[in-house]
Amino acid sequence: MSAYDVFAAYYDALTNDVQYAERAAYLRELLVRFGMREGTLLDLACGTGSMTLEMAGYGYEMIGVDASAEMLCAAQQKAAEAGRDVLFLCQPMQRLDLYGTVRGTICTLDSLNHLAQPEDVRETIRRVSLFTEPGGVFLFDVNTLYKHQQILADNTFVRETEDVFCVWQNEQLGNDTVRITLDFFERDDDVYIRSREQFCERAYDPAWLQSTLEENGFSVEGIFQEGTTERPAGDAQRLVFAAIKQGE
Repeated sequence: MSAYDVFAAYYDALTNDVQYAERAAYLRELLVRFGMREGTLLDLACGTGSMTLEMAGYGYEMIGVDASAEMLCAAQQKAAEAGRDVLFLCQPMQRLDLYGTVRGTICTLDSLNHLAQPEDVRETIRRVSLFTEPGGVFLFDVNTLYKHQQILADNTFVRETEDVFCVWQNEQLGNDTVRITLDFFERDDDVYIRSREQFCERAYDPAWLQSTLEENGFSVEGIFQEGTTERPAGDAQRLVFAAIKQGE
């Protein structure tokens, strides 16, 4: 079982403020800016497929990859209901294995931060490079060290919907890693059923990410503050990397 299978049951309800359409429009803008108007696009760590389907709406041929079978079940149901033909594959990011190459890859909502070991991030980038055509685009976002130290930190958050009550507890582990514990309470008649999910997120130095991309055949064309094409401010919570696969 993936570490996120429990979370899958509540993911959409607890992320209904993500504004997928606006994020997809921003990604579309960047893809076009860096030469990808059409073609096969990989949504890496696609979760329940909300972003995958938004990008399919722009005409891209979509592949969605996620390590959680439960997340992918939700994604497949959404795609069927929307009448979209999407290939979904159950794979961890660092073991990505496609049937051919893609023209571009997106990896959003700090998914790379969920890889708590640098070697896993390095292997993920290597595999994305392996399956990307020359001239292809790789867009991904990452949470910053500022967000880990000042926003997540040792704080506790509470989210409540009609169906579930969620307590989000953070614990700092060293300078760059936060352990996140999610306790879900779902009403069943007069009682609540509790379930728990726990994982770590790690913030990575942008310079290290850039050098790792370059070591694996990418040219970094921009590092932006999320939602813009501007250089990040010191208190930026999320960065967006735009990289191009080199070669002919």
